[in-house]
Amino acid sequence: MNCDAYDLITSSDSAEARRAFEQAVYGLATHRPSTGASLQATLAADPDHVAAHALTGFANLILARSELAAGAEVALAEARAALTRKNGGTADEQVLVKALAAASGGSFSGAIDTLDCGFADRPATFLPFKLSHALRFMLGDAAGMLTASSRAVDGLDSASLSAGFVFGCYAFSLEETGRYEEAMKAGQKAVVLQPDDSWGLHAVSHVFEMRGQTREGVDWLENSRSAWSRCNNFSFHMAWHLALLHLERGDHERVLQLYDDEVRPQQTDDFRDMANAVSLLWRLNQMSVHVGSRWHDLAGIARARRRDTTLIFAALHNLAALVAIGDRVGAAELVIEIEEKAMGIGDQARVAAEIGVPMARMLAGLGAPADRQMLDRVIVNLPKIGGSNAQRDFFVLALAKAVGSRGDNAGISRIRHMRRHLKAEDRLIRSIEQSAGMKLSA
Repeated sequence: MNCDAYDLITSSDSAEARRAFEQAVYGLATHRPSTGASLQATLAADPDHVAAHALTGFANLILARSELAAGAEVALAEARAALTRKNGGTADEQVLVKALAAASGGSFSGAIDTLDCGFADRPATFLPFKLSHALRFMLGDAAGMLTASSRAVDGLDSASLSAGFVFGCYAFSLEETGRYEEAMKAGQKAVVLQPDDSWGLHAVSHVFEMRGQTREGVDWLENSRSAWSRCNNFSFHMAWHLALLHLERGDHERVLQLYDDEVRPQQTDDFRDMANAVSLLWRLNQMSVHVGSRWHDLAGIARARRRDTTLIFAALHNLAALVAIGDRVGAAELVIEIEEKAMGIGDQARVAAEIGVPMARMLAGLGAPADRQMLDRVIVNLPKIGGSNAQRDFFVLALAKAVGSRGDNAGISRIRHMRRHLKAEDRLIRSIEQSAGMKLSA
């Protein structure tokens, strides 16, 4: 048995494999594009490296694309076979494989429980901690993220290589639960401990955005470019945050420049890249900014994925792209797919039933919540879509617009009140209110 630099106990006897795997975990922590190559190097050095197979499987699942489910199953089978050949492996490896099996079966919540229980006595062990943090993020479980990261911080050795990364996750969890001052301090500490911690940088940028501190947010992101610009497509997301800050400042020309050069520099179909682009163009449309033909590449990807409901968060952004170009047929097909998903089993089926279906119907123009009780239920269930408060704000704004379009000023006020607990009032919510007012007086 060997303990790597991030405190995971593995059965690999290959020093080369251990070094490569540590690079893979570092790449995961820093969002580096080299992570995949490091995993390949690990398995080249030790084809039975159980943790590398498990991480490969989780990486496929976290990308939330239907065609990658098979890759996750292959990784799970390889991990199980490697455990057998390693005489059962270590307890840490067994927990990782059991968690992957749960996630591959459609239960991210089951995977989280397995990781939490399996590492209850060592909650700061970085790989399982980071995996459970990522899965909770996809489920919108901010409270769970905070509980887990609080435990990890309490049990953390400040000299550990992962200390800065753990504090970055803790900072993000604090921000997502509205504890902005604590989040700011934790995020700044994360960056001091680990300058490559883009998640910690990201957490602080969230705080500035939620507080409406646009100048400070722009400065923070511009001054930290040397760190986040080296990331994989997470750099597109950081640029999205920068664009949102400029949007609030009214600098539409800069927003469009950022969109073309940094938010959407590649026409990828990664759901996170699509979410950045769709939500930013939607906001620009609400502010009457002409976006040219930028919707068309997004709609093309959305049309190709209109039957993919692997992740409801992704499906709803695809739906918004189809609606934006007036593709009623494609939008209707995707709404039906989400309704059918809601009749299935697993985490995302429950998400579809509780929030995906009403949100999809609202985005497609098939009706906003009919009464106050229904509206409150949508608001309460909204976090289950997953993502961050900043990402889900797109759905909050879209809901406010739908409610306002039918002249429900009380409904807009209800949404505005809910939103105020998380985010400072901004141009977008005011413009939606003004549009509703103009409609009422017409």
